[in-house]
Amino acid sequence: MTVMVALLRGVNVGGAGKVPMADLRRVVADAGYGDVRTYVNSGNVLLSTDGTDTEQVAATLRAACAEAFEAGPDVIVRTRDELRGVVDGNPFLGRDDDPTHHHVVFLAGTAPARVPDVEVTAPEDLAVAGREVYLYLPGGIGRSPLAARLARRPGPGGTARNWRTVTTLLRMADEQG
Repeated sequence: MTVMVALLRGVNVGGAGKVPMADLRRVVADAGYGDVRTYVNSGNVLLSTDGTDTEQVAATLRAACAEAFEAGPDVIVRTRDELRGVVDGNPFLGRDDDPTHHHVVFLAGTAPARVPDVEVTAPEDLAVAGREVYLYLPGGIGRSPLAARLARRPGPGGTARNWRTVTTLLRMADEQG
């Protein structure tokens, strides 16, 4: 069995996209996945499957969520091993160990991440690795000029998670598998 983490975009943020986690667990289980667990109320789902194709799992969950929920959120999926690579690859951890200053944007699709023409102003910073964009935001994501510019950029959609959520999801995935 392959342990995967599904990240739903825009769930339970600012009053839009209401998706109760109990309902989300049911939808994921009904789509044929096992060991379904959620973490916090923002669309983080751990699951197990016989397959290894994250894009196929994302497509299945996207369709199931569109049918079940008014919001019809986008879904991005990573395997446990891919998530471990994300955690191991954070280039900003030596700079500052405060988990509230670190974020990861998980991009959809299989192509490597590209961030064209996004102005970065110190002390904020950005690094691209694989399908992820690492953000160092010492003032937090809510008031970050860099995060705002990144959100307006063209290109494939993604969903951001703070560092505490990323590392907790990896710990849960390791426990599951």
